[in-house]
Amino acid sequence: MNTKAVIAIHGGAGSASSFINEEHRQRYLNGLIDAVNTGLEAAKRGDALDMVTEAVTTMEYDGSYDAGRGSVLNLYGEVEQDAGIMWGGKDLSVGAVASVKHVINTIRLARLVMEKTDHVLITGNGTEELAKQFGLWVPSTELINEAKINRYKSLIRNLRSRYEKNIELAKRFGLTGTVGAVALDRNGNLAAATSTGGTILKWPGRVGDSPLPGGAGYWAENGVCAVSATGIGEFIIRAMASFRVATLVKSGTRLDDAVRQAVDYVTRMFGPGNIGLIAVDGAGNVASAFNTEVMGRAWSREGMNKVVVAHYPNDPFP
Repeated sequence: MNTKAVIAIHGGAGSASSFINEEHRQRYLNGLIDAVNTGLEAAKRGDALDMVTEAVTTMEYDGSYDAGRGSVLNLYGEVEQDAGIMWGGKDLSVGAVASVKHVINTIRLARLVMEKTDHVLITGNGTEELAKQFGLWVPSTELINEAKINRYKSLIRNLRSRYEKNIELAKRFGLTGTVGAVALDRNGNLAAATSTGGTILKWPGRVGDSPLPGGAGYWAENGVCAVSATGIGEFIIRAMASFRVATLVKSGTRLDDAVRQAVDYVTRMFGPGNIGLIAVDGAGNVASAFNTEVMGRAWSREGMNKVVVAHYPNDPFP
């Protein structure tokens, strides 16, 4: 098969007020461009799984997103990350981790679950041990800094109650950037990956959509599509948003229409301001949709010699 590799990524769906200033926003968008280029470079020596792994790893290192170094703090001032990765081949391999506290590249840990264990999803202390065995474990100081601590203290002071519903907190304080990537490689294989620090001030042990197998925060199936979601996980889970896109594509719906219909379904069910999706299909078509104010997204194809990056709803994409 002689297909040109394609990759599309997102840096999270949320509110424009999440950005301190224009310089902050541009740094965030430039990080998306870097991630796409890293993913395309991986296509030269590997497959779609390598492409999404490297793209998400780049964003986890960057610190501009709610993943890896940029992960937000939970209600007790801790980092707890989730991640999932899926290969679209005939065995639909999946690897996922949840409640990860001491890893920067959580997507690499999820891939280790896929490739080095017999399991699909590992949580909590099990992820800590796996990270140590494969050299991914880092001290808390690599993930929690003074700026995060100061923001956490400020937000805690503004809580009406420690038992306030987390979804309301997420809306009040502004969603930040879960990251995700979808890719088609030269051999026609699809892969998807999603990584997040979760919603800010979430209850300790809360698991969102990003690591859940079955098509909530991600899905990849050769010949159909690969999808990555961002937003409020509780709604994405109930809608099985990524698998919903794949089901629509299987029924003959165009990829862009399928993505839009999935977002519209979530909006009808739960209201606006809670989801964004990116997707690529087996023909290399790219699509995105969201019901938030902004969603950072970028894509490119081998031979294009440019990366298309977008943020606002009316920005051209793809």
